[in-house]
Amino acid sequence: MSAPARRWRLVLGAPAEDGLGGLSDAADVAMDRALSALYNADEQTPSEKRAGGLGGSAPRVARWLGDIRGYFPSTVVEIMQRDAVERLNLTELLLEPELLEAVEPDVHLVGTLLSLNRVMPETTRASARSVVEKVVREIERRIAARTVTAVSGALNRAARVTRPRLRDIDWDRTIRSNLAHYLPEYRTVVPQRLIGYGRRARAVRRDVVLAIDQSGSMASSVVYASVFGAVLASMRALRTSLVVFDTAVVDLTEQLTDPVDVLFGTQLGGGTDINRAIAYCQQLITRPDDTLFVLISDLYEGGIRTEMLRRIGAMKESGVQVLMLLALSDDGAPAYDHDNAAALAGLGVPAFACTPDRFPDLLAVALDRGDVHAWANANAGRS
Repeated sequence: MSAPARRWRLVLGAPAEDGLGGLSDAADVAMDRALSALYNADEQTPSEKRAGGLGGSAPRVARWLGDIRGYFPSTVVEIMQRDAVERLNLTELLLEPELLEAVEPDVHLVGTLLSLNRVMPETTRASARSVVEKVVREIERRIAARTVTAVSGALNRAARVTRPRLRDIDWDRTIRSNLAHYLPEYRTVVPQRLIGYGRRARAVRRDVVLAIDQSGSMASSVVYASVFGAVLASMRALRTSLVVFDTAVVDLTEQLTDPVDVLFGTQLGGGTDINRAIAYCQQLITRPDDTLFVLISDLYEGGIRTEMLRRIGAMKESGVQVLMLLALSDDGAPAYDHDNAAALAGLGVPAFACTPDRFPDLLAVALDRGDVHAWANANAGRS
């Protein structure tokens, strides 16, 4: 069998065998069996499902997970795991410790585990926490240093210094102020006085309030936002608060020293009352002109819509920098309430999604009170 025919046979499954031929290699047969157990389970008879499917016991699922990790790259394994949870109703099996030890951890699995947090038996909780911690530490490794650099390096361009560090020199102003020292023979300016940007003082200069919608559709955003919250809380120049909400509001600021504790303090799923969450966050704002409020939500409001919009408008009018994210994840274009997004845009608060890799740059722009709307337009398709 040619390589293209083999690939199509694996893609199309057993029904394509008459036209493409059978699989002869033992590894291909095993790979086909693993794919069929997931994607052709609805075509099997009850007895075949018991023999070849994923149902029956956690050890069998664990073996299947081990098989696919051997056959496919990690990116494909993550997709197959998500499909297995959705197509074969494996939610209850995720509560088994032996299954968790076989799973390839990713942010979507963390979301699934967090949604099961309240019903998870104690025998599984340690394994689940280990899976969550592994994913969280990997996200921290990926974004922490860049976030600290972007935020701490945000320059206060209103302040100028005459003995700047090399990376803080304002070359345009420096050259303009030293044009009298131009040397024609060298075709260059020899600056007698350097002008640079002043950096923010190490004291608390800005307050950041993160409000995260913990409805089931926002699972990935909750994971990433919790890690970002913990990173921001570690910076002395910022005072960071973290609030999660569905129809109730929970302040998790005290747990920000460990994002794993934050995540296990969430309750994914349920309804959404954005207005109630904003009302609580308004109580946390004591310095409007020095506060950045970040709302991460798909805007499907179950509370009082008019009050929600009124509160956002009042917050912005008081001087608060308001940032509205429809999603903070790598999951592609999010589903969201278009009417509410349009209403917020009418208030001067554009709503858009952002990937975790772009979020540090967005934070730096927002903390410097830059044009967030312009940043979003410039980064359309990348954020």
